[in-house]
Amino acid sequence: MRLLFLLLSLIGSNVHAVSYEAATEQVKAQLIASVNSVHAGDEILIGVNQRIIPHWHTYWKNPGDSGLPTKIEYDLPAGSSAGEIQWATPHLIRLGPVVNFGYDNEVTLLSSLKISKDVVVGNRFPIKAKVNWLVCEEACIPQEVELALELPVVDLNTDTGRGSPLIEQARANLPIPSPWKITLKQHENFLSLQIIGDELKSPSIQNIAFYPEEWGRINHSAEQPRKVVGDAVELELKSGDSPITTGHALKGILAITENNGDISTRGYIVDVVLDEVAPNATAEQSDLVLSSAMLLALLGGIILNLMPCVFPVLSIKALSLLKHAQQSPTETKLQGLAYTAGILVSFILLGVLLILLKAGGAQIGWGFQFQSPLFVLIVAYLMFAVGLSLSGVFSIGGSIIGIGSSLTQKSGYSGSFFTGVLATIVATPCTAPFMGAALGFALSQPPFALLAVFISLGFGLALPYLLLSYSPSLQRYLPKPGVWMDRLKQAMAFPMYAAAVWLVWVLVQQAGVNSVVIALGGMVLISFAAWLYETTKFSGIVTQRISTSFAISALIIALMGGYFGIETSTAVTVTNSETSTDKNYEPYSAERLQALRAEGKPVFVNFTAAWCISCLVNEKVALSQLSVKNEFKKRGITYLKGDWTNRDAQITKILSEFGRSGVPLYLYYPTGINTSPEILPQILTPEIVLQTVAVKEVGML
Repeated sequence: MRLLFLLLSLIGSNVHAVSYEAATEQVKAQLIASVNSVHAGDEILIGVNQRIIPHWHTYWKNPGDSGLPTKIEYDLPAGSSAGEIQWATPHLIRLGPVVNFGYDNEVTLLSSLKISKDVVVGNRFPIKAKVNWLVCEEACIPQEVELALELPVVDLNTDTGRGSPLIEQARANLPIPSPWKITLKQHENFLSLQIIGDELKSPSIQNIAFYPEEWGRINHSAEQPRKVVGDAVELELKSGDSPITTGHALKGILAITENNGDISTRGYIVDVVLDEVAPNATAEQSDLVLSSAMLLALLGGIILNLMPCVFPVLSIKALSLLKHAQQSPTETKLQGLAYTAGILVSFILLGVLLILLKAGGAQIGWGFQFQSPLFVLIVAYLMFAVGLSLSGVFSIGGSIIGIGSSLTQKSGYSGSFFTGVLATIVATPCTAPFMGAALGFALSQPPFALLAVFISLGFGLALPYLLLSYSPSLQRYLPKPGVWMDRLKQAMAFPMYAAAVWLVWVLVQQAGVNSVVIALGGMVLISFAAWLYETTKFSGIVTQRISTSFAISALIIALMGGYFGIETSTAVTVTNSETSTDKNYEPYSAERLQALRAEGKPVFVNFTAAWCISCLVNEKVALSQLSVKNEFKKRGITYLKGDWTNRDAQITKILSEFGRSGVPLYLYYPTGINTSPEILPQILTPEIVLQTVAVKEVGML
């Protein structure tokens, strides 16, 4: 549709006139004022009046599914200024499946005008306006006129006159503040707009319609069923492609049509914040929603154990379980509790951090810390250090990590606790099934609910190991300990090294190629510190203190060098672009998506991040497969990829609008202007993608 507008703009009518009025074949426009003359420093109203021939129309500030709003550019003397357009109440214009908001017959678009205090009495005050509009019937024609008006400047003792009567008529058509209390609630599939006012229940009220100020907040073409709920009238609004989220405002016009002998429509301004709880929801129903989210989080946490990001850490813990299974049942249970405590404490701290960031106005989501290059570097160092320890390069006693040597004598509870912390850190780049909905709910809730969901997620992550710790019958199936355990422990170092390599690759995406030198240089220093500590820890006290000082200095240099190096490197980051001819996607932007949707083209959107292993696996096993690429090409599907590797407030907002707190998020918009997106699962296969496309496209026929 927008492409048609662009083509027609090349052949459309364009009229240029230096007069207070001008006309095209479809529209007559005139520049009018609320006075016949002006005083210095006055504030008056000016406007562009449009008279439109039958069956044609122009557009409101939100044109709806297609179209363009009228634009007015005023050219005024120095020191004078014109305000924004004061839009008259629009009405709905339906053309088949396309729904627009605009005007037919006649409309006047007002603006306030501040007259400079420096104008000279006896001179004339010139007002010029360049006006662009799109006028449509079945075809659309862009048009432009230039209008001019001069008003005499008179002294303060002279009456300025009443100006054009069209100004007062236009003021009567402006929407006014609502005299009623209005609330907005979120249901599962729609929004309910409730207007509390007994007079709205009158039989004389023929219609109540809501026109959103911003595109995509509601489905423009969907019906708006009206019903009486207690002392209120409720409109049911179906969410659109860019729905609002809890705590944000829905703005627009409530148009009420009444028949008291004459049919008239009056507009009322709506600016209402979306509440957290659905209408008529009791506390018990709210608890049920929270309970469901906690259950989903628990299931997601359990499945998270199977995700590739967590598996290396769990392998280490499995070896530990083999050892502890030969000890007393009490000892084994305490090890399981220590591991669980490490996970739960980490999730609570993560939840508290999210609460504080939200309170500060930040838009954040699951895995947000991996959007910091410095955090990625530190985790890469941590993975590398754990790998060195598993390889036997060094071993650290309880006293070295500041816990005290007594913990070493308590069978390594600190080690189990730390393994739980490590499992939490490496789990955050992953999103398992069930997690998306739970975390999306949590981030829209008060602190207590958010923490409850996070604790449930952490408990799910710890649950498999905890069950093994408490179940002697399950422990019988574990193999007997032996020399092979040392070999397996050493082998487990290599997944840690691989994780460190992957994190360095993520760092490159965020901070540029120079960050490779920073990261690898830091790892050399860490290796040196580990070797120095291990080879001298049984030497004399003086030698040990000197070597420990060198080791600590090497670690400090690695961390400080990483910090300052990343800060410098980030400043010269270049966007990582794929140059392969095999590339089948475009970078995501809201403007590109909106343009494709306006043309009715099918679109597949992939929100991903370099640190999200689930995302990378899905792209490799599903979205990069030849069968999927061929199907996209065959059906003319545009593939957009949104990169959330670094912080991106626009993508964070979209994720929250679809009830997600992090990536991956996959959306498929079928052919058509008003089609709703299909949300795909977080774990993809080629079959899932192909079936979704086939089913949705058949449904559009």
